[in-house]
Amino acid sequence: MNDILYAPWRDEYVAGEKIEGCVFCHIISHKDDDEKLHVLYRDEHCFMVMNKYPYTPGHFMIIPNVHTDKLEALPSEIWLHMSALAQQGVKLLKEGLNARGVNIGMNLGAAAGAGIAEHIHMHLVPRWERDTNFITSIGHTRVYSTDFDKIYKKIKSLIPKYVT
Repeated sequence: MNDILYAPWRDEYVAGEKIEGCVFCHIISHKDDDEKLHVLYRDEHCFMVMNKYPYTPGHFMIIPNVHTDKLEALPSEIWLHMSALAQQGVKLLKEGLNARGVNIGMNLGAAAGAGIAEHIHMHLVPRWERDTNFITSIGHTRVYSTDFDKIYKKIKSLIPKYVT
């Protein structure tokens, strides 16, 4: 007998609109679609967006407006700005979502595990004690414990308090 795990929220992934080219550049050029694209914040250097396929609730990314796959080529001013946004984002996740820890990471290049290798991006992944269990390692399944849009709206509402 085969067990079936239904995930109707993944329907968009299978049947949804496909973006041609760099997905991050698409987000940069479609400011009027921020809510649909789950953009949390924008400024002249970067934007923050929810990860469409998060590891944990509240997982978002900081992405430079400059299209590059080379961190070493990113202007220092933009890198320092991304770092400042990361500090503010960690505070938001810890105080606003009660995260007990935060993983920060960048996978630079496909060989390093980047799903979107052509445009660098920084992940902020909130963590809680025992937020993963056996199903991830044995069942190769990730359980997302809450509604994605609810978390997006919560974080978006906290941006004015934590991100300057």
